[in-house]
Amino acid sequence: MALIYAGFLCVLCLAAASACRQDMHDQPRAEPFEESDFFGDRRSVRPAVEGTVARGHLRLDEHFYTGKIDGALATTFPAAVTIEMLKRGQERYDIYCAPCHSKTGDGLGMIVQRGMRQPESFHSQRLLDVEVGHYFDVVTNGFGTMYSYEERIDPADRWAIAAYIRALQMSQGANLAELPESDQQRIQQIVEVEE
Repeated sequence: MALIYAGFLCVLCLAAASACRQDMHDQPRAEPFEESDFFGDRRSVRPAVEGTVARGHLRLDEHFYTGKIDGALATTFPAAVTIEMLKRGQERYDIYCAPCHSKTGDGLGMIVQRGMRQPESFHSQRLLDVEVGHYFDVVTNGFGTMYSYEERIDPADRWAIAAYIRALQMSQGANLAELPESDQQRIQQIVEVEE
């Protein structure tokens, strides 16, 4: 029995002694942006190798990521426009675009009421005639006094916004007779209430 206790005590002492070494704790390393004696430029943070692509950021689809095809603005969407895409576009539009362009796209958002310059209406003939890639490009890179939203809005959401802008444009030119009967009745009820 004493032999078992002695063996257990030896194993316990060996385990405790092995925990006393600080090799991993005191390993040589450089803190971020600390000066380094190891490299000739004395920087501890190494620049990325040319051509390095961060994980998840390989952008081979020019149409999806730039709004262009062979350098020209895209005239089509990179994916099918669905109801879900339009709903997402409306949500993102209301957050990022409506303060300047208004919810109807007429350019009379709240910033105009505060004295800022009025953006062009999405219903102007010029903007009705532009390619859909133009809207994606403007959201990505900015235009005039509008700054870039590239870092704030994902590419899929930028396309959803572009789709919603097209839907806004089409809604303003819709003829009442072209709508389904149920929608015509709802609109008539709204008009009667407002009168």
